[in-house]
Amino acid sequence: MARPPAANVARRIFLIATEESGDRLGAGLMKVLRQRLGGAVEFEGVGGRMMAREGLTSLFAIEELSIMGFSAVIRQLPKILRLIEQTTEAVLAAAPDILVIIDSPDFTHRVARRVRARAPSIPIVDYVSPSVWAWRPGRARAMRAYVDHVFALLPFEPDAYRELRGPPCSFVGHPLIEQLVTLRPSAEEQARRDAEPPVLLVLPGSRRGEISHHLAVFGAALGRLRDEGIAFEPVLPTMPHLAETVRDGIKDWPVVPRIVVGEQDKRAAFRIARAALAKSGTVTLELALSGVPMVTAYRVGRLEAFILSRAIRVQSVILANLVIGDNVIPEYLQDDCSADKLAGALQQVLADTPLRRRQSEAFARLDAIMAVGQASPSVRAADLVLATMRKGRGVGRG
Repeated sequence: MARPPAANVARRIFLIATEESGDRLGAGLMKVLRQRLGGAVEFEGVGGRMMAREGLTSLFAIEELSIMGFSAVIRQLPKILRLIEQTTEAVLAAAPDILVIIDSPDFTHRVARRVRARAPSIPIVDYVSPSVWAWRPGRARAMRAYVDHVFALLPFEPDAYRELRGPPCSFVGHPLIEQLVTLRPSAEEQARRDAEPPVLLVLPGSRRGEISHHLAVFGAALGRLRDEGIAFEPVLPTMPHLAETVRDGIKDWPVVPRIVVGEQDKRAAFRIARAALAKSGTVTLELALSGVPMVTAYRVGRLEAFILSRAIRVQSVILANLVIGDNVIPEYLQDDCSADKLAGALQQVLADTPLRRRQSEAFARLDAIMAVGQASPSVRAADLVLATMRKGRGVGRG
């Protein structure tokens, strides 16, 4: 239960982020909250390396939840339930002024529901909307029982929440907008982007499960390109904890890519790339903001594919297409994700073709589509956290 009011007590904020993308959001939010509160704030919760640099000691390593696919989740279910219960108990023990759940709804929402049931006076905000506009729309209305405010990264999401009768939802902006300088090429980098042979990014995913589904077919597609006489320089960005998995997975590739490790080197590769082969996800928006035309693909297990094919309500699963409002990026899903089809599409985005030009023209509109005014997404999110915290749901700590 919440502690009684006390004077001059630092605000206590509990954050839960279990993926790298959420870790980045959490770190940016923590930095602004510390500035807004003059340092009079204590952070507790779950996060990764970036949130640790901002002063968070995580309850557990977020890699413990790096699980992809329904079958993998079923196998790991006892562990997942244990971590959900551990996190819930930690929130209740901390009695924070606010609970901030960040993405990963299959984990964070389970914690939020338990916290709301046992400590209803703790305000709860959800930073990153679940994809209620794509599938499971009934979840939006259900969230009203345990989420006080949703912070949307995408401009169309507040309208979706109003239509679906969900909790209040505000567009704060996507964090990539804060990082455009690291995505856009300098004059020298643009010259390399235009030079021969073109740099081709290969992006199989940020989870081990995704990598296992995509590495073989991506490698075969590069082989087909080479057999067609297409010259290119493949570059495969990955993260430190996945580097060994990736190196093992490309040993039999017919074309050996240059592997770059870490976020900084990944962005440097984006700035010189002519085109990309990428798995579906946030990376498609990252590439679009960088001005890199792409071909996208996604494979999951058969059971998961069967369920998703009947649940998804949108015409594209590509995030950049959804934000642009037009299916300018080709997507090859499940059985369509073949080496021949990927190689054929890649030829189109590596050359000066109508497909490449159409993507480039659409990407040029993104800055206006995603604009939120002068304040950065982290600032807007922090201000909403503070406003919700002040409003509260009952007797707070001060």
